[in-house]
Amino acid sequence: MQNEFYSFLEKAKAAKRKLIAVLLDPDKLDKEIIPTKIKNIHQHQIDLIFVGGSTVENGQTQLILKEIKKHTSLPIFIFPGDFSQISEDADVLLFLSLLSGRNPEYLIEQQIKAVPLLKKSNLEIISTGYILIDGGVKTAVQRVSETKPICQTEIDKVVNTAVAGMYLGKKMIYLEAGSGAKKAVSPEIIENVSKNISIPLIVGGGIRSQKQIETAFSSGADIVVIGTAFEENDTFFEDKDLNFKNYETIR
Repeated sequence: MQNEFYSFLEKAKAAKRKLIAVLLDPDKLDKEIIPTKIKNIHQHQIDLIFVGGSTVENGQTQLILKEIKKHTSLPIFIFPGDFSQISEDADVLLFLSLLSGRNPEYLIEQQIKAVPLLKKSNLEIISTGYILIDGGVKTAVQRVSETKPICQTEIDKVVNTAVAGMYLGKKMIYLEAGSGAKKAVSPEIIENVSKNISIPLIVGGGIRSQKQIETAFSSGADIVVIGTAFEENDTFFEDKDLNFKNYETIR
């Protein structure tokens, strides 16, 4: 398995180049609107496309990925809710382990179920420590995984969880407030985690404004993921309050 895309992420981190990813949930997408969605993404400086969701009908992820692949050359990362979302029509699999929870199904069982598929796959696999942070609302991740998020005030716990993930060999850490979160991951959490790990840091959930993007980046995030905001508003990156051109200066 090649490490072409992970090398790109490492080089971007070393160069302090900040990356934006758009998260597309297959359960909330119709095949017919994908060309329009991708055209919109191409009009702005989006670096990565993440595809996945906590609850997706069997086969829907593969269907959506096939269509996305027809319309873009951007790197496509599977952000899976479970092993059934694995598909050859992507470039990378975020091999997630839910480090913030204690449900073995999402710590190791789903990963074991994925192995027969991955042994025959050409996907680049990036081991990723996934940490769910309380975003002020019960998210799909929380319901499906039957785990509790870490409270935003428990900064030491978040940091220690992230560092434990790094020591276990995870290649990235993903701090997630969850889809539709009312509160994004706090700058204090991002800053403290960033200072204590040497691997790329992804931050997502509840980010809906230019200020929140800039705050996440200035606090130490290497990749910011925009999901619900773009899902609900195709013109999110054109919003005058977002001032996307100004955002480019911090890249």
